Amino acid sequence: MADGVPARQPLREKPPTIWEVARLAGVSHQTVSRFLRKDAAMRPETARKVAAAVDELGYRPNQAARTMRTRRANRLTALLPGSTDRLSPELLRGAAAEAHEAGYTLDVVSLEGDAAARAARLEALLQPESTDGILAFASLGETAGGVTLADVEVPFVTDGVYDDNMRSLGAFADASPAAVLVRHLADLGHRRFAHVAGPPEWASARGRRAVYEATVAELGLESRAVVEGDWSTRSGWEAATRVVGGSGATAVVAASDQIAFGVLTGLQSLGLRTPDDVSVCGWDDWEVGRYFRPTLTTVAVDRELQGRHTVRRLLALLRGEPPVGPVAAADLNRVILRESTGPAPRPPAT
Repeated sequence: MADGVPARQPLREKPPTIWEVARLAGVSHQTVSRFLRKDAAMRPETARKVAAAVDELGYRPNQAARTMRTRRANRLTALLPGSTDRLSPELLRGAAAEAHEAGYTLDVVSLEGDAAARAARLEALLQPESTDGILAFASLGETAGGVTLADVEVPFVTDGVYDDNMRSLGAFADASPAAVLVRHLADLGHRRFAHVAGPPEWASARGRRAVYEATVAELGLESRAVVEGDWSTRSGWEAATRVVGGSGATAVVAASDQIAFGVLTGLQSLGLRTPDDVSVCGWDDWEVGRYFRPTLTTVAVDRELQGRHTVRRLLALLRGEPPVGPVAAADLNRVILRESTGPAPRPPAT
């Protein structure tokens, strides 16, 4: 302040969002929404924190958006990453079925291009007059200029692998089947292991790698190699031919079926047989794995349940209902043993 005149505050390029209020108050965006709806059940201490954040930021609800929102579009939007190789038809089928049964149409939108293109696409698509709620079926990551889903005031939830702050969540991020696979292979006599992981920005990839490493250490086994893949068959083939095949590992735990298919063909190109020389297992129970030779040991995931559960979470948010409870891991994931895993090869006679 100079000469009794308050200093001018810098002008904001955009008004504060509900997400900025939530971050400042240390609560979720749903909690801020409840505060704005004057939810009488909110704890007084929480209400005071949100009120202070609202006052500090000068937040004002978007009344135009609220008005448009009362004219229900009866449409939900499913946002997919630019590459949909990792998304199963069962996932979208379950989401669409649950939305339809609740009286909604599900629009599916794929975000293509670089960060700036995704940011522009988000701003163009996610308007309150065109959708009642948003489901994000993968981590979208930061986009150019800091524009993310956090800047959109349309209610949204993210796929079960993440919560709404992109932290790993419950059964959908449960990596415990990786321990079951390692233990099964150890019971078959394997002592030298390798892991071909998924990309580290995925919570599921990080979880599977962590459980693999912890279980190998716990059982006193040896991890000869950990190679980072990108979910693709190509990355599995490259890992097998460049690292795993020459590592001496007799068992490979791949983070996905697609990676595992690449590992199988890569090992074959090196003259190694599965499971006689090297056992291989994947994750996802893709249909082709049931007919591949050898058939693939894997982790089956109930993707239709995953899609339905994500929509149920969004519907509860839209209706102001209590959050939907978690899915039990045992209902979602199960290990399926097939031909690609077998007894460890006997050491050569001396």
